[in-house]
Amino acid sequence: MERTATADTQVSATPPVEEDSTLLDAMPRQREVPDAAGELELLPVPFPAPVQGRAAVSVSASTPAVPRESRVPGLLRLLRPWRVLPTPTGTPFTFGYGTVLVATSLVAQYAGPTLVGRLHQASSTDVTHLLRDPFLVLVTSALWIVGGVLSPYAILFLLVLTALERRIGGVRAAGVFLSGHILATLATEGTVGLAVLVGHLPDTSLHRLDYGISFGVAASTGALAGLLRPWLGLPLLALFGWSLVSDLLAFTDPMTNWGHLISLAIGVATWPLIRRRQRAGRMIRLAPVELPRAGTGRA
Repeated sequence: MERTATADTQVSATPPVEEDSTLLDAMPRQREVPDAAGELELLPVPFPAPVQGRAAVSVSASTPAVPRESRVPGLLRLLRPWRVLPTPTGTPFTFGYGTVLVATSLVAQYAGPTLVGRLHQASSTDVTHLLRDPFLVLVTSALWIVGGVLSPYAILFLLVLTALERRIGGVRAAGVFLSGHILATLATEGTVGLAVLVGHLPDTSLHRLDYGISFGVAASTGALAGLLRPWLGLPLLALFGWSLVSDLLAFTDPMTNWGHLISLAIGVATWPLIRRRQRAGRMIRLAPVELPRAGTGRA
């Protein structure tokens, strides 16, 4: 049975209207209806009315989900890895001292061997120099790094001194470092002097080269182990102590190896003082700040 409709026939006979290419694809299509004059009129298709109890705008299933914020910035803010490095304002002692050590390491690497040998000899804390000018050589001997800036003790200096200074301050961190450097040097070189005096070592031992930062770094490592949490401080102390004992058992440089163990013990001996300082610093940071009341200011 045929379907007949005059309106449909009239519309189909009319040439199609070209679509405007400027229309957005997302806009609703329009339907064409004939008006009384026989021309085509474009009427917009109305949107369906919102259903009661539902949102007026629905999101299509094909709409891409908004990606979650990356967790990397939040993790970095939590861990704060930049705090392991010294800064001029946060750790001025470590930053300034480290700058000096970088400069002397560059001199030792690029200067002539004759000049470097004279500088090392003049800075050596051997028995002869300690008896002649103890203050000068105790200071200058700590300005050189044996092995350069890439040596293990240079890396330990950067990490350990930064962590120690952030916890107890620059003055006390410098005190721990210098106490290990000075006391361990006097203990080892004093033993060498006594051994030469009684005839157990030759006279050339009075002029042996002795310089570097390893004694101070060992003392700082021992002190830092007492400020960390036990699950981190005790393994650090055990691993570092075992490495020192292994070097001593190898018997390559017994006097220096004994000096490392002595300086580590000096750092551990500072635990009561630096822990008290750390607790005092926490109490100051956590103490409430009282704001002055209105009208009670000083005249």
